Amino acid sequence: MPSTTQLSSLLESGEHLVTDGALATELEGRGCNLDDPLWSAKVLLEDPLLIRDVHRDYFSAGARIATTASYQATPHGFARRGMSGQDALELVALSVRLADEARRAHLAATPGAGALLIAGSVGPYGAYLADGSEYRGDYMLGKEEFMDFHRPRVAALVAAGVDFLACETLPSFAEAEALAALTEEFGVESWFSFSLRDGAHVSDGTPLTAVAGLLDAHPLVAAIGVNCVPLHLVTPALAALHSATDKPLVAYPNSGETYDPVTKTWGPTTAPGEGNGDTHPVDPAGGAATWLNHGARIIGGCCRTTPADIAAVGQAIAAQR
Repeated sequence: MPSTTQLSSLLESGEHLVTDGALATELEGRGCNLDDPLWSAKVLLEDPLLIRDVHRDYFSAGARIATTASYQATPHGFARRGMSGQDALELVALSVRLADEARRAHLAATPGAGALLIAGSVGPYGAYLADGSEYRGDYMLGKEEFMDFHRPRVAALVAAGVDFLACETLPSFAEAEALAALTEEFGVESWFSFSLRDGAHVSDGTPLTAVAGLLDAHPLVAAIGVNCVPLHLVTPALAALHSATDKPLVAYPNSGETYDPVTKTWGPTTAPGEGNGDTHPVDPAGGAATWLNHGARIIGGCCRTTPADIAAVGQAIAAQR
């Protein structure tokens, strides 16, 4: 059974939460080949217990939130493998069960761990395209088309018992608007996090203040923020969001390396400082204190981060508080 403690309840009580880090990075480290349009969702087909083990490692590192392996798990994506829609949605449900099994095991071994939550990952339409467009937002669908695409996965995640949805790496205002409508349709809490063009705009060029204004009006949106972004963009992005909403903010950037969506390779960052004379952090833990001061209440990692990074984030938050 899922935890009865909801995300907003923890945030309203004053909690600062550590979320998990990269799933794909850890799976690759365990021998998985993720050079595939399904990315980490491929492992739901091939070796699902590895996903459970990664969730368990993040809980052991101090994460309070496990994000399901459903970022690219959609009926459209699995149809390329000849799977039926029902079989695909059963794999989405499996992603929730694996996270719950890891949670149960961790709580049995560590009864004082506190409330642990499962976030149902809802990646953008661009993730299904597998062409890097979740970092550009240059695909044009109408609101109803977006909702029709996302609805089956959202329904499966909710039915399987997620505590809330992580609508993540969103590159466009239009897709955020459609997903916000779906969270209302299903009555499920969520956070919304965006990919960025720069420190003031999401990938399609929409000002962060505009997406904050959109989501601020939705009571089921518990937090707003950024993910899968370079470290140097986090502080200005949080500052922009904080100026436009009183909702808690969420930040889980990449490790500090720079991703090239064309070659699908990682390289060293060449980013400038974050501004005001600051040197940009070299990892998420290095930025945690600054991000807390800019309204972040949930901090973790995205691509190329590890359980060690998440443990360091937890230590940084504890030291700051």
